[in-house]
Amino acid sequence: MKRALLSFLLSIGTLVPIGTWAQTVHVVTENAPPFTYMQDKKVVGTAASVLEKTMQQAGLTDYRVSMYPWARAYDMALTEPNVLIFLIARTPEREKQFQWVGEFMQMRYHLYKLRERASITAASLDEARKYVIGVMRDDVRQQYLQRRGFSRLVVSAQPTENFNQLLNRQVDLVPLTEAATLPLCQAAHFDCEKLEKVFTLDEMTTGLYMAYSKSTPPALVARTQAAFEQLRGNGTVRRLMEASQATAAKTAASPAK
Repeated sequence: MKRALLSFLLSIGTLVPIGTWAQTVHVVTENAPPFTYMQDKKVVGTAASVLEKTMQQAGLTDYRVSMYPWARAYDMALTEPNVLIFLIARTPEREKQFQWVGEFMQMRYHLYKLRERASITAASLDEARKYVIGVMRDDVRQQYLQRRGFSRLVVSAQPTENFNQLLNRQVDLVPLTEAATLPLCQAAHFDCEKLEKVFTLDEMTTGLYMAYSKSTPPALVARTQAAFEQLRGNGTVRRLMEASQATAAKTAASPAK
């Protein structure tokens, strides 16, 4: 079945010459080390490497990659043509809002607190509701908690700002993945051992994808999908996402970010 789907995507994507797309593809993302971050005025990171390989495999050279606060990147992908956004969580609410290309990885989120704040405990989502929680604007974590009746949310534009709210005790909890904690701690010169998981948001476990805006030509989407599936099928996506994460996390803490 997968082989038949890949052949179908390839046939669609190659029917239309690359030059038919007059507009440059605008690729948008946020600062989320080790997956995406700025270095020497360029977006780099493990996920950025997957993006670059995908575009090469698809034969797409007319594209530019920009980093924005998540809310802006998300709005551009919702409203503008020829926008490719990554990494974006694929949720039922977003399913029909984008044209989905491929999954980078599965993400599992946890509520973290400062270990020294022993009075903060939450064995359930209901117990967590009484605390002030820091989230990112228009991020899947904000959307998830709001749907479940959380009202004590402090919204930030950047991950580092959100994390600093926790360190400064302006919020009690922040939802993070394990992979995100190390670069955030390094950037803040904070010992990650002083963080503690309080509760795992199992319902939020989801895939992180790249996705095109709805008004993007279907042939362009198909070409990119086919290229991504080839890279995932031969193990390139997995190797790129795993092999350089340690190096990327160290680099993300540098002033160049």
